[in-house]
Amino acid sequence: MNELNHFKKEIAYFMRRLYKRGLTTTSGGNISIKLPNGMVLITASQTDKGRMKASDVGMTDKHGRSLSNKLKLSMETGMHLAVYKNRPDVHAIVHAHPPLATSFAVAHKSINVDLMGESRAVVGKIATAPYQLMGTLALAEAVAAEITTANAVLLANHGVLTVGKSLLEAFDRLEVLESCAKVELLSSLIGGAQPLSSEEVQAIDKLMNT
Repeated sequence: MNELNHFKKEIAYFMRRLYKRGLTTTSGGNISIKLPNGMVLITASQTDKGRMKASDVGMTDKHGRSLSNKLKLSMETGMHLAVYKNRPDVHAIVHAHPPLATSFAVAHKSINVDLMGESRAVVGKIATAPYQLMGTLALAEAVAAEITTANAVLLANHGVLTVGKSLLEAFDRLEVLESCAKVELLSSLIGGAQPLSSEEVQAIDKLMNT
């Protein structure tokens, strides 16, 4: 029980951190952790993300059956479960609406993570999922299909989803992706970005895989 409460506190902490960093809105975004027994902890719907507490985090089984009768789980619970099903190596998911990265998703443009060593090393390849109505099976399937080859997905006209082996890793990827989007936008205003060469990218990938 102490371990369960620890994970709930971690989810609440990172959601408050998302809100304070301006990476999501009061009502937007959701975070989850997959437990060793296959159960999933996920943020509840209709909660103030800036003041989220451990008691605002619910639990579901791998089939999506809520184990928290007093909470209404996130409407994107199905999306989280679909991602976990397609990526057994993933143990945490962060979904939010960071303004700059989401602007790329709204413009149906990808973010070039090869502009900086950090973004290539931390985020790696990103994917884009076509627009689907929020909270639907269609959205869950679209995102789960794209996450098989990436650790970050831009949801067209919606937001961003990142995954990781830990909650810190998933959060870091979202934060770095937002920073990369900002750098790409600003550099376009002063003459355009000069991305890393293919050789330089390969060197980063080799470094991260050793």
